[in-house]
Amino acid sequence: MDKKNILIGTHTSIAGGVSNSIYRAKEIGANTMQIFTANQRQWNSKPISNDEIERFKKARKECNIEKVVSHNSYLINLGSPKPQGRAISKKAFLEEIDRCKKLEIDYLVFHPGSALDSEEEDSLNKIVESILSFKEFLEDDKTMLLLETTAGQGSNMGYKFEHLKYILDKTQKNIPIGVCLDTCHIFSAGYDIRDEKSWLDTIEKFDEIINLKNLHVFHVNDSKCDFNSRRDRHESIGKGKIGLDSFKFLMREKRFDRVIKILETPIEALYKDEIQLLKSFIR
Repeated sequence: MDKKNILIGTHTSIAGGVSNSIYRAKEIGANTMQIFTANQRQWNSKPISNDEIERFKKARKECNIEKVVSHNSYLINLGSPKPQGRAISKKAFLEEIDRCKKLEIDYLVFHPGSALDSEEEDSLNKIVESILSFKEFLEDDKTMLLLETTAGQGSNMGYKFEHLKYILDKTQKNIPIGVCLDTCHIFSAGYDIRDEKSWLDTIEKFDEIINLKNLHVFHVNDSKCDFNSRRDRHESIGKGKIGLDSFKFLMREKRFDRVIKILETPIEALYKDEIQLLKSFIR
């Protein structure tokens, strides 16, 4: 596939307004991008003005940013056993859906949730119930929800492909929903991707359990932590425990050609170089 048609971008700052993130993405050679539409570590977010929404849409057309992804707040826990915790999480999630729809964002990535002191199945069922409560707000299908694979820190759900399948099977008929695969997270969760053989084994597992047609976005990150460590620590491409061979395969595998690839590596100053590095791997 032509390098120009491969969608590669980064998580981009919205400092000074969401429209500024578009120009930042363009400056580093991205043709896709991910943002937080609001402060990801606060429950209360200031509404985006109509003028800023229009500036964002105008900038996106000017800069030819093909797809935009939003990442939901880290505070949200749809799988909490505490009713009050789920209630505030669902409220914040709905506010994010509203911002995404106004900005015409394509995908909304979110961590499934954490069981805390409850059983995994109970937490998964609460995640399902919470997602299904958003049905009427997603009926136009313009924004698709994406469950993100997790590293499995603490009581986080989503570190097993079976967790995601369970949620998808119970929601997909009612909600536009798919999967975002984070390379650092799955490696830390025990899915090896360090070379072609291990990648092919992991792809086979993913396809068998979840189905590759449900994969829409990659978070492209190396890992500071060891294989199967269950720790979430991102590293720059080729600088961590996963290594360059993994990312060469990722960029050359034809089944991944049209899957959006978003860098979330820790050093923003390297983003432009990392985009070029990934492009250089394409045959």
